[in-house]
Amino acid sequence: MLPEATAFLSIRELATKLRAREVTSVQLTEFFLERLDGIGPKLNAVVTVTRELALQQAKQADAEFAASKDRGLLHGIPYGAKDLLATKSIPTSWGAAPFKDQMLDLDATVIVRLRNAGAVLAAKLAMVEIAGGLGYVQANASFSGPGLNPWDTKRWSGGSSTGPGSAVGGGLVPFAIGSETWGSIMTPAGFCGLAGLRPTYGRISRYGAMALSWSLDKLGPMCRTADDCGLVMNAIAGADPLDATSSERPYAYWKGQLKRDGFKLGVLKERADKAQPEVKDNFEKSLEVLQQFATISEFELPDLPWNEVTATILNCEAAAAHEGLITTGDIWEMTAQEDHWGIHSQMVIPAKDYINALRIRPKMQKALDAALAPFDAVVTPTLATVAYPNDVPWPEYRKGFRAENLGGPTNGCGLPGLSVPNGFGEGNMPTGLQFIGRAFDENVLLALGVRYQELTDWHKKHPQT
Repeated sequence: MLPEATAFLSIRELATKLRAREVTSVQLTEFFLERLDGIGPKLNAVVTVTRELALQQAKQADAEFAASKDRGLLHGIPYGAKDLLATKSIPTSWGAAPFKDQMLDLDATVIVRLRNAGAVLAAKLAMVEIAGGLGYVQANASFSGPGLNPWDTKRWSGGSSTGPGSAVGGGLVPFAIGSETWGSIMTPAGFCGLAGLRPTYGRISRYGAMALSWSLDKLGPMCRTADDCGLVMNAIAGADPLDATSSERPYAYWKGQLKRDGFKLGVLKERADKAQPEVKDNFEKSLEVLQQFATISEFELPDLPWNEVTATILNCEAAAAHEGLITTGDIWEMTAQEDHWGIHSQMVIPAKDYINALRIRPKMQKALDAALAPFDAVVTPTLATVAYPNDVPWPEYRKGFRAENLGGPTNGCGLPGLSVPNGFGEGNMPTGLQFIGRAFDENVLLALGVRYQELTDWHKKHPQT
């Protein structure tokens, strides 16, 4: 029996134990399978435990280790995948009741690349139905139940990657793959005290992933540390002939080659003035830590219709991608009541509005890139509050609190972001610190996250499970 502390070790720490023969991949996999089976239902975090496949892959990893074949630091490490990633012979539900038994005859490219890296698929993880594209405003928006936060199950784990947030936060898997169109990696990472990396649009292939918005969707890692995010990115990033939107730009992560000092960071003038008091206090303390290896000056966001343009593109593309929910009547099987009619309003947005949004977006990208150019990154609170209570309407809980985290601008422009934990707020719930960079600057963000986590220990805190 492995000690419970194993559940909260980083990928790098687990990889060291595997190579020192302190533990086998089978032992590690059985340990996490037990947690997925035992704790997963308490958090509504899991849709399918892939026990048979996981043990098969773990046995293969152990055999390869015995034969001195090492595929890299993910070799033999269990993980979970958000249930919008296709997996052959395993259901892919998209979080929605009409598709809970859906079988897709392919593996998503990310699944293939992780398999090639020797990682062990232990579970398909819960998500908000249709990745939140139907307009939900409550925790109970998935056929598998509301995503429950491992720090306090009376609070939300954050969407739409609820399962990855709950599972990694609760120590059910060492890492998971989530997706973000607008906040779906950053939110659960911030609410659950994780490191979450939203990559540049096109950096990671989306072949085999459910489409919500073709020109906004991104896949990314959710882990214990920034360093872990880099290790996962190293395995899954890169061009893919099966995804025409994937970038040809190469990617490689090596911790030893990351920049360590002399960073230039930008901060918005309002900083975190309108956030929850604890969020603001933690952000100011984080800036003090960052000043040990970076200079900080004011960043000004150009005056453009960031959120309006991004929302128009998202809503129009979501309506096109999921029009079939209306024609089949499947829309009425959605769990959240507001998801029964949300797509109808999206369907009647004039085509000229979508075209104009697409015309404005390149201007936004050029303006934001110019504004970011003097900095290595811009730093913001990940979110204005801690995780929302499940029994209070979200707009009511958030009322009066605001922290510009640049979610609309950065997702609209396809830019990368990294969230890392930076303390605790109301109800002893985690808060997050977000780094935002220019296109394809993931390693700059990871360097900042790694340095910050060398000087703090928030990533070593975990809930009692």
